[in-house]
This record gives sequence, structure tokens and C-alpha cells, in this order.
Amino acid sequence: VQLIESGGGLFQAGDSLRLSCAASGLTLNNHRLGWFRQAPGKEREFVAAIRWKTQTTNYADSVKGRFTISSDNAKNTVDLQMNDLKPEDTAVYNCGAAVEYLSAYSDPTNYLNWGQGTQVTVSS
Repeated sequence: VQLIESGGGLFQAGDSLRLSCAASGLTLNNHRLGWFRQAPGKEREFVAAIRWKTQTTNYADSVKGRFTISSDNAKNTVDLQMNDLKPEDTAVYNCGAAVEYLSAYSDPTNYLNWGQGTQVTVSS
């Protein structure tokens, strides 16, 4: 299983960016793909998730209305569109894969495969 994130960088408050996670080596229809983030000195935090088969999405309250998760079946990617960035969005963003029957989509321990992460830094 391989998950490769891309799209991070340095941004200013109010900017938009799109993160992408390319997935390979797994049957995506049997999985949920999620985005988590971890800021320095903090625990890993759930951001958003999508169940591949049903396209059901879930979001953390802190990003609801600003972030959108989507999947591209042709490219086997999961994207995270991030709008109206805030300094508190600064973190390393990781993409994870969990088997779909584990319904606790926000629990990072359910995600057995992770990408290497991409840094997002937002200045005020």
C-alpha cells in the first residue's frame, strides 16, 4: 500500500490550496480515505474522510464549510480543497486509509496505512 501526499507549502491567511493523496496497492472500494493533521506539540487531529464506495464524507467541525474532500476514481486520488486558510490550519497533513467497516472515521488508530505527510504553513 502506498499513499503519497502533495500540494503543501507556504500560504497566507485567506488563501486556498488543494492537497492530493495518490493511493495504490489497495482496493479502494473497501476503504475509507481520511486526512489528518498534526501541529507541533499537538496530537494528530482528524480533518476529513470519504468512504470510497458510497462517497460519504465527514468533516471536523473546525474545517466544516471551508474544506472539501473528494475522490477521483480515474486517478485513484483523494483531494482536500482547503479554502479560507487560517494560521491554525498550520500542520503536517497526512492521508490515511482504513477498511470501510470501521465506522469511527475520526479515530486515527483505525487507519493502518499512512502517507509521509505534507507541510502546510499559513501565516497571518
